[in-house]
Parts: sequence; structure tokens; C-alpha cells
Amino acid sequence: MRVAVVTGGGAGIGRAAVERLANDGELVVALDRDERALADLAEKAAGAGWTVRTRQVDIADDDAVERFATELATEFESIDTLVCAAGIQRYGTVEETSMELFDEVIGVNLRGVFAACHFLMPLLRADGGGSVVVVSSNQAYASQARVAAYATTKGALLALVRSMAVDHAADGVRVNAVCPGSVDTPMLRWAADLFSDGRPADDVVAEWGRTHPLGRVARPAEIADAIAYLASPQASFVTGTDLVVDGGVMAALGVALPEPTGEN
Repeated sequence: MRVAVVTGGGAGIGRAAVERLANDGELVVALDRDERALADLAEKAAGAGWTVRTRQVDIADDDAVERFATELATEFESIDTLVCAAGIQRYGTVEETSMELFDEVIGVNLRGVFAACHFLMPLLRADGGGSVVVVSSNQAYASQARVAAYATTKGALLALVRSMAVDHAADGVRVNAVCPGSVDTPMLRWAADLFSDGRPADDVVAEWGRTHPLGRVARPAEIADAIAYLASPQASFVTGTDLVVDGGVMAALGVALPEPTGEN
């Protein structure tokens, strides 16, 4: 049985990745700092007959990640997949963002990925190799307003992915990123509430969806499909790349042509 570890596995894209990989027959170890979310996941997994284990781990806590990796190595000689999906969003310009807030975002979104890969890489390469899939964002390429810390981490993740792909190719470890646009997750709903100005969050999410050429935001399961592909043997010659799954946002210019008037 293939073994996968998913950080941020309690909710959002991470949760969808856990469910997709488990449904494909893999043993999945889901990490999250939210104990309630993990309990809900465990209950659903039991009902579905999935092989899912949950561990409460704060990915920003280096010692906790190291302890988890050490304990995992006592049970498994190797793992096949590591999905790094844990992430947070905070808003602010470089002037508005305090150093403490910047450190918080870096600690989860970037250092947390580095720590997971650092401590779990020996298990990934132990049996001829495995796959790492990092959840970045289309904000690695183009930025919204007031996301200085978040965009910094997402751009840096792509550089880290390329570096690991080169360094560990000889170990048989493939490393790739998936870069979503807007996805209907608890984090997006949190942002929708933040900017709703009293409107229902559904209306805000729908409005954001209309900025995507496909006319809607993504479902977490659609990003999980991309993750599953990159982690699978079907992507055996794919490494060091970033797969954009954003409903066409990066393909479209923000300047629209005027509507035709019907005149010749």
C-alpha cells in the first residue's frame, strides 16, 4: 500500500487531497493543528472505509515536525508522497504588515514546507524515490493588492520546488507545485467575510468567481485531482514544474474590449 503524508489535511485543499488519495487506496497520514477538523476527517474516513490516520501537528513548529518524522520512521521504512498544503492568508502592504505577522506567514507557508521536506526527505528517497507536491498559488506570478507576505511565500515556494527537484532527482524524488486560483475553501470564505461589507459570503465568492474565465471559483476536489496526478506514476517524467489550475485567470488580461454596439 502506498503511503502519503498531507500537511494541512484537516480542511480545504489539504482535506480534499487526503480524501482523493485515500479513495485511491493509499494509506494517508493527515497533519493539521486543528484537532476538531482532524476528528471530523477521521469520522468521515471511518465511514468511507479509507485508511487515514490523523496527527495534530503545527507545521510551523520545527520540533513537532521532527518528532512526527522520527515516529513515522519507526513504522514505515519509506513513504511515497508528501503533499504540503498547509497555508494561511494575511492581508497588508509591506508597510502595514508587522514583522510578527510576516514571520507568522513565513513560518507556516514557507518554513513549514521546508521543515516537512527537510525531515521527511529521508523517507521519500529510502525506497527508490517518491513525490512531493507543494500547494503554491497563482499569486506566485501576479499579485492582488495588500498580500505582501502571502505572495512572498508563494513565489518563494516555486524556487524551493525547483531547487529540491534538481537536488533530489538522482534520489528518484520528484518535486512539483500546483498553483490554484480562487478555491472554495474555509480560507477563501474567511477572506470573503473579511471583505463582504455586510453582503453574504456566497455573493462575494460568486463575484470573485466571475473574474475567472470559467466563471466560478474551483472546488477543492479539482485541485486534489491535480495533486493526485503529480503524485502518481502517470507523472513519472514530471519534476521541477508548477501546474496552474486557476480557471484561466493567468491567461486573461484585465483590460476588456468594449462591448459591441451593433454598428458597422
